[in-house]
Amino acid sequence: MNYFTGFALAFSMLSIIPFFKVHDFYKGINGYAVLSYPLVGFILGGILYLVHMMLTPYLPPFHLSIIIFALWVLITGALHLDGFSDTLDGLFVPKERALEVMKDPHAGGMGMIFTVTFLILKASSLMAMGAIYLLPVILMLSRFNAVVAIYLFEYVSPNGMSTLAKEEFTKRLFIFTSLFVLSIIVVFNAFSLLLASLLTLFVLKLFFIKRYGGFTGDIYGFSIEVTELVLLNVVILSL
Repeated sequence: MNYFTGFALAFSMLSIIPFFKVHDFYKGINGYAVLSYPLVGFILGGILYLVHMMLTPYLPPFHLSIIIFALWVLITGALHLDGFSDTLDGLFVPKERALEVMKDPHAGGMGMIFTVTFLILKASSLMAMGAIYLLPVILMLSRFNAVVAIYLFEYVSPNGMSTLAKEEFTKRLFIFTSLFVLSIIVVFNAFSLLLASLLTLFVLKLFFIKRYGGFTGDIYGFSIEVTELVLLNVVILSL
């Protein structure tokens, strides 16, 4: 029961698709929600792939790629983009004020400029990638990076909603979700994507641990977005 409720919570948090309406962080389900992040990413990527397959006979490739990209942003509720923008705002102020700035609900100018630039790069990467069947793997791995960060790295916002998640996400759950991810990687023969994903997280870890001493919810979102952009381009370079 806890697993299903945790999955429903994860799906409600990471998408706007109204399959579930669970928004309460009940004690005992938060670790299971984190466990489900890669699965939710895989499902969302699968939805994008299916929509692409359905529309391919009717739309030109360029236009279809833009539609898929827009849908990608919409079904995730731009949640990770919000974290991406907030994290960038925090990089343009002294680190003593960064966490306060990141919590400000108003978007800063630098965050908006760099987020728009990032979106253009990501849309262009999707159009150039071609291998749309790998979208489920890309969305899964980006969210797996957030799982690894939650499990391994310090969380520096003690009053944030991720505090309970980190406390309840046990070693057993981490091993379980890691095995799920590895099984998908084997099926898709996507070991290069797994390596690139973990390398991206390692680089981000070096930077954010040095600057803040750990991660925040916004930085989890930042890592998801950056990982997706990196993986899209790894696919482009490997084809």
